[in-house]
Amino acid sequence: MALYRKYRPATFAEVVGQEHVTEPLSTALDAGRINHAYLFSGPRGCGKTSSARILARSLNCVQGPTSTPCGECASCVALGPGGAGNLDVTELDAASHGGVDDTRELRDRAFYAPAESRYRVFIIDEAHMVTTAGFNALLKIVEEPPEHLIFIFATTEPEKVLPTIRSRTHHYPFRLLAPSVMRGLLERICDQEHVPVEAPVYPLVIRAGGGSPRDSLSILDQLLAGADERGVTYQRALALLGVTDVALIDDAVGALATGDGAALFGTVDRVVDAGHDPRRFASDLLERLRDLILVRAVPDAIERGLVDAPHDTLERLAEQAQAIGPASLTRFAEVVHAGLGEMRGATAPRLLLEVLCARMLLPAAADGEAALLQRVERLEQGAPPAGGAQVTGGSQVVAAPAQTEAAPRFQRPSQRRETEQAVPAAPAAPAPAATVPDVPEPSQVPEPPRRPEPSRTPDPQPVPEPAPEPDPVPEPTPDPAPVPEPEPVPDPDITPVESVPAAPAPEPEPASEPEPASEPEPAPEPEPAPEPEPAPEPASEPEPEPQPVASGPSVEDVRSAWNTVRDKVGERNKVLPAMLSAATVFDVQGTRLVLAHPVQTLGARIASPHNARVLTSVLAEMFGGEWQVDVQGGVAPPPARAEPPKRKPAAAPRYSRPSRAAEPAAAPEGAPAATSAPVPTPYDDVPPPLEPDLPDDPGADGSGGGRFPPSDAQSTENATPATSTADDEEEMFAEAARPADPALHRDPDDAAEDVLREVLGARRIDG
Repeated sequence: MALYRKYRPATFAEVVGQEHVTEPLSTALDAGRINHAYLFSGPRGCGKTSSARILARSLNCVQGPTSTPCGECASCVALGPGGAGNLDVTELDAASHGGVDDTRELRDRAFYAPAESRYRVFIIDEAHMVTTAGFNALLKIVEEPPEHLIFIFATTEPEKVLPTIRSRTHHYPFRLLAPSVMRGLLERICDQEHVPVEAPVYPLVIRAGGGSPRDSLSILDQLLAGADERGVTYQRALALLGVTDVALIDDAVGALATGDGAALFGTVDRVVDAGHDPRRFASDLLERLRDLILVRAVPDAIERGLVDAPHDTLERLAEQAQAIGPASLTRFAEVVHAGLGEMRGATAPRLLLEVLCARMLLPAAADGEAALLQRVERLEQGAPPAGGAQVTGGSQVVAAPAQTEAAPRFQRPSQRRETEQAVPAAPAAPAPAATVPDVPEPSQVPEPPRRPEPSRTPDPQPVPEPAPEPDPVPEPTPDPAPVPEPEPVPDPDITPVESVPAAPAPEPEPASEPEPASEPEPAPEPEPAPEPEPAPEPASEPEPEPQPVASGPSVEDVRSAWNTVRDKVGERNKVLPAMLSAATVFDVQGTRLVLAHPVQTLGARIASPHNARVLTSVLAEMFGGEWQVDVQGGVAPPPARAEPPKRKPAAAPRYSRPSRAAEPAAAPEGAPAATSAPVPTPYDDVPPPLEPDLPDDPGADGSGGGRFPPSDAQSTENATPATSTADDEEEMFAEAARPADPALHRDPDDAAEDVLREVLGARRIDG
């Protein structure tokens, strides 16, 4: 007979490790407080069904109900271990009889009185397997059973029992046995069987049984069955149970302690050669790590019984726990635990085991907190850091800024040539462009002392300065090449601006070089209302500008509030804001608003009575008065005018060549909308300079000058006709004939590869 059947308990006193259940039940039986339904729950093999039989035996004993059945009456003999049972105690396996028909049959039988006993007892094993319909069939009789009827439900999953059934039972949870309790049970049974068993075998059996008395007795029964005259030896138990040899576990732990990868992977090879399951090896290694953590955290864990290991290994456990730090032990356990989940059902368990070992050896490969603590612990212990990822990472971080600083600013060849033509004496400017505050650099170019001269002209900073400006404006047209000098394309921001303050000191020469006057744009822009000024400037086109200064808002006021105007228009007309998105405020004459729109069709739609009515109502609401809206369609909107007090930092200008400066001006002349515009708009695409101490030069039209050539409207009004096409072609031919730097004519693939390598740090992988 199997040991788990032979040594099945016959009374509550013989039940091992379940005192929290047996003692209350015994007290209730002795006191006569008997319930009509009980629920026994717990892991498999922990004594639920055996306790249910003991309860039925105690209830039907002739001397009962009692917690100590006599064992002599017919009921006790029939219900005892190895007994045949009787009609009044029925066991039902719900795993195979859990349907509604089975429970209905049981319910019908339950109403009959017991044949020879005090109670009819129904033991329903695996109660969680009863269907919902089956539980519903039992519900009424469990709620109000006859006095002679008692139900005992046994299950491993009490949460699956119908709540209405569970709430009407007395619930007693069973639990697994502790290793110390299980060892006492096994030793007692081995003594009764008269079979010698080596001491290291018991931990193997207990670990294999998992705390279940029935499973542990089944394993012990197998070992006893194969025992010879020497009894059960440790080596025989290792072979039969498939447990990893302790020597292999010790070797693996020693390799982890020293960080010896060769020894660790050699141990894995020996595990596989010995036929052990890699997953079982990982599980046993996790058990050892658990023991080491306990020994490290609790020095007297062995004496307290927290660690259950063979006595000959206890000393090694203490040594290994001292050799490995707590952070390393904790991370090893976490990595092995995670690896066990990955190895479940794997087709290549050895590969996963080796990957698991590599993770334990290389904390630098992970960026978690546990890996960082392990690396710090290694450094504190004086061990070399595993892996070199952190060193490499540091070098990369240091190298990155160097690459950023060395990255050159790319400039097209055409821009370089234009720069050389515009400022022939300042070729070194591009290099110091990165360092903005280099004031001495402009002083190195004393050749054109004209620059200081225009800066002196604005020095007085009075508003009437626009009067001298008309001379500079005609000058740029005869000399288109110098006009683009102002565009500091090579050194985008402050280089030309700084030359203005540095130059005035060296030479106050009053040379009449008007074209630089447009270049040192940092000069003052004192004209807040530039509209009236242009009239005196251009002698060729005396426009009656003074009239726009009416009582209504200025152009700048309407432009600054234009976004708000569009938003309010959108509240009244959902389509009109989309058409106004490309429209710009061209002019404001009293309460007459002139808009410029590049699309003539959309301009006509905006000027339609319905749309114009919406727009004028919004303008009247915001500025007051009765407004009129005119739209000039098919005209590119003029660039927005900058506010006079603001200075523009030198930025890359738009003009690419001197000859192109006049071309844009010609187009607006031909357009009727542009010529009819009463107010010229200055070029205003450049943000203000960084020097707040220098006023801006007044523009040619009095609306505020700048370093760059006048805008299209200004050139239309003030300038002489644009340079002929022949001059432009000659300039292009000369530029094409000029020999270029051979380094500029490179293969595009080579140039792209250099940029990727120098700027992004890339490298070729195709060899």
